[in-house]
Amino acid sequence: MSVPVPHTAMVLAAGFGTRMRPLTDEIPKSLIAVAGKRLIDRMLDPLAAAGVKRAIVNVHYLPEQVEAHLAARTDLEIVISDERGEVLETGGALAKARPLLGDDPVFVINTDAFWAPESGAPLVALADAFDPEHADALLMVADTGRCLGFDGAGDFFLGEDHRMVRRGDANSAPWAYAGARIIKPELYDAEPVERFSALRVWDRLIAERRLMGWPLDRFWLHVGDPGALKDAEMWLRCHGE
Repeated sequence: MSVPVPHTAMVLAAGFGTRMRPLTDEIPKSLIAVAGKRLIDRMLDPLAAAGVKRAIVNVHYLPEQVEAHLAARTDLEIVISDERGEVLETGGALAKARPLLGDDPVFVINTDAFWAPESGAPLVALADAFDPEHADALLMVADTGRCLGFDGAGDFFLGEDHRMVRRGDANSAPWAYAGARIIKPELYDAEPVERFSALRVWDRLIAERRLMGWPLDRFWLHVGDPGALKDAEMWLRCHGE
C-alpha cells in the first residue's frame, strides 16, 4: 500500500556548512549556487513538481538570508521553523517542528545534495513505495558507484525486502543516504527538543525492522565542500544540466 505524495515537506537548512568554508563565511550553505542555481532550490523545485504544497524550513545560521530568499517563492507555502537559539541537528529539528508537521506522512529533505536530471519523479516514486503498514520511514538511497562528491564508505545494506541495515564494522556498504526520506511524523511525538541526530530514531527503527530504503534512479551529486562544488558544476556542464 502506497501513500499519496505528501502535502508537506520538512527542509533542513539550518547548518553552519563548516566543510564548505570559506564560501559559507558570509552565506548559508543552502544558498550556495551550483551552476547558477542555489542548493535549496535544487530540492524545492522537485518538491513543488512532485505536488508538495507546503515546505517547513528550519533556520539557524544567517537565517535572514534564507528567509529573504524563500520569500520570493510563490509555488510553495513556506513556514519557518526558527532555531536561532540553538541548532538542533537532523533529529532535534523534527522534534521542534513536530507541531507544524501534521499527522500524515511528510518528506524530510537535506539541502546539500541533489539528483540529475532534476525532476519530481524520484519523490513521487518514494511516496509510491512507502507502505506505512510495514515501515515508519522510507529512506531514498543512492548507489555509491553512481554518484559524485560522496567520499564515505557507504551507509547501509539493503535487503531484498528493502529493509535497511547500518554498515557497522564492514569496510564499505553499497548504499548512501541520498538526503530525502518519507516518515510518519508521530516518530517524533516523544522525542525531546534537544540537539540530536536522526540516527537515534533510525537505529530504533532498524531494531524494530521498520526502516526501509528505496534506490534513487538518478545520478546523485553530494556537495559537501568547495572541491565537490567545483566537481558538481563540471559534471552539470558536461551533461547539459
